[in-house]
Amino acid sequence: VQLVESGGGLVQPGGSLRLSCAASGFTFSSYAMNWYRQAPGKERELVAGISSGDGVSHYADSVKGRFTISRDDAKNTVYLQMNNLKPEDTAVYYCNALRWDHLYWGQGTQVTVSS
Repeated sequence: VQLVESGGGLVQPGGSLRLSCAASGFTFSSYAMNWYRQAPGKERELVAGISSGDGVSHYADSVKGRFTISRDDAKNTVYLQMNNLKPEDTAVYYCNALRWDHLYWGQGTQVTVSS
């Protein structure tokens, strides 16, 4: 099982980034997919999630209206489009895959929002 995040980097406030998480080794379409983030000195927090099947999404209040999660089951990939980024969005972003008691995590990608 592998989850590989990409797309992180340094961006100025107000800018955009698109994170990707490529999955392999399990039946991607059957899993809910989530993006979490962890800032230095803080606990890991849920940013956004998308269900399997009907693709219903949910977001943390802090990112509603700015971030969009999507999935492409044909490519075994989940995305996080991040717009109007703020310095407080700086963190390591992780994707995970969840189905019943099966939970997998990626290694994370750093997002830094700074001028």
